[in-house]
Amino acid sequence: MKFNLFEEMRKRVLMQIDTADSVKALHEIRVAVLGKAGELTQSLKSLKDLPESDRPAAGKFINDIRAEIEGAFGQKQAAFDAAELSHRLASEKIDITICKPDRPRGGLHPLNQTRQRIADFFVSMGFTVADSPEIETDYYNFEALNIPSDHPAREMQDTFFITENILLRSQTSSGQIRLMEKIKPPIKMISPGRVYRADDVDATHSPMFHQMEGLVVDKNITMCDLKGILDLFAKQFFGAATKTRFRPSYFPFTEPSVEVDASCYICGGTPKADGCRVCKGGGWIEILGAGIVNRKVLQNCGIDADVYSGFAFGMGLDRITNILHGISDLRVVFENDIRFLKQFR
Repeated sequence: MKFNLFEEMRKRVLMQIDTADSVKALHEIRVAVLGKAGELTQSLKSLKDLPESDRPAAGKFINDIRAEIEGAFGQKQAAFDAAELSHRLASEKIDITICKPDRPRGGLHPLNQTRQRIADFFVSMGFTVADSPEIETDYYNFEALNIPSDHPAREMQDTFFITENILLRSQTSSGQIRLMEKIKPPIKMISPGRVYRADDVDATHSPMFHQMEGLVVDKNITMCDLKGILDLFAKQFFGAATKTRFRPSYFPFTEPSVEVDASCYICGGTPKADGCRVCKGGGWIEILGAGIVNRKVLQNCGIDADVYSGFAFGMGLDRITNILHGISDLRVVFENDIRFLKQFR
């Protein structure tokens, strides 16, 4: 048997495979050669027409050609796959070296910064943070705090009533009552949050503002304990040289009651001849109200006032924020002007 025709077919097919320029062209060659009706497949089928003595040699020759052609197909397909992968990697890659403009970064509102700083200070001294509802009952907002319905202190604040007995809390002291009902002394807690009063909006007033109130109840608590902790608070926030003074005042839920002033952190408590933009030449800044918890308030919460005593204090977070940052108009803090807020990031 002569194998010249098969050798010519081998060379021709290998040349076609080598010059194929696409996967589609390669597939068409594969079908034409190795498919069911392919040229090489038909050659194998024709072995039956050969003399029996020639079949082994012819079969081996054709199978060797088939193996070589299939190997060539595999190599060419691998080359196409590698080229496709390289193309995809090149077209889909991300160049992480490219300098991109930074995304705008937000920050805490100055009021939240102040709240967080003050909370961190008191928590570091063993206080716990207690939340309470902004929608309150008359009992927790007034009655339990020694402010009955006929008490003149109710005239000191205009309250937002929802119903006769439901209101928007006018002070976070209501949270202290709720905690004292659930937990018995010793108690050390702060109660931050929003409060509401029917005030006209101006540079120093708002119908919604923020308070941070604190409470300590234990045996043998005195005014000295209150002064010690408030002295430390003033030094922490207004400078190590800051001094405090207590002025007699009145709150229904504390007796005695005081207003607490801190020496001006701008002029150092020494009034200047031309005045001071913060203390207005007085040398002192009012920062909060405080006092010894009224015995009746303790009794309302089921605490034995003959065994336990306590002190309470309350500060306006808006006022402290304004003092710390030299803000003269309360409305600026609530306007959410990005140009203003960017200063506090």
